Amino acid sequence: MLQGKRFELNRAIYEIPNRAYEENLKELVELLDLTKLLKTQVRKLSLGQRMRMELTAALLHKPKVLFLDEPTMGLDLVAQQKMRDFIYEYNKKYNATILLTSHNMDDLVNLARRVIVINEGRILFDGALEELASRFAKEKIIKIALSDESDIKKIEEIGKIKKMAFPEVVISVPRAATAVAAAELLQNFPVSDLTIEEVPIEDIIRKVFRGGTNKLR
Repeated sequence: MLQGKRFELNRAIYEIPNRAYEENLKELVELLDLTKLLKTQVRKLSLGQRMRMELTAALLHKPKVLFLDEPTMGLDLVAQQKMRDFIYEYNKKYNATILLTSHNMDDLVNLARRVIVINEGRILFDGALEELASRFAKEKIIKIALSDESDIKKIEEIGKIKKMAFPEVVISVPRAATAVAAAELLQNFPVSDLTIEEVPIEDIIRKVFRGGTNKLR
């Protein structure tokens, strides 16, 4: 079946007025870059192209609630980001409620406002992503680029070494001591660059699954 014919079928099923259908389809085709694919048979489409077509079909009637199951699964990095950008813009423009399930933590970081962590049907955490990080990750990561190797071992006195491969050193420090640790590094070592980051979300989720959720409740 050609994709254009399938969209016509969806128009009939959802009883979308012709004018609204044409406007919605044009907008979705432009946003998802599908103009050249409308007359292509489904079996000739790549996985990423099929997923964009599926999304177009699902959004023709502009639903206010949208369920997306692993929307970036199997896509290359460029296609993943295009999909995230579209989901973000659709939510922003139409104020739609989007429930997204994903094992891709980049989906979580880039899109989610509220996070629900589920394991074997049991809710382990329900709240804002920022709350998950601030309440559970008790440390932050400081990445340093050094211009000189002198006294590099003394950095161990400031934080726990995660990586030491000159010119890069990565340490973890307690959240409350982050500012003090950064100041000490800048004052006492030949630092050419310094960044402060949250613990990777993968590590936080891993700790939740290991049973640290009592600390979150």
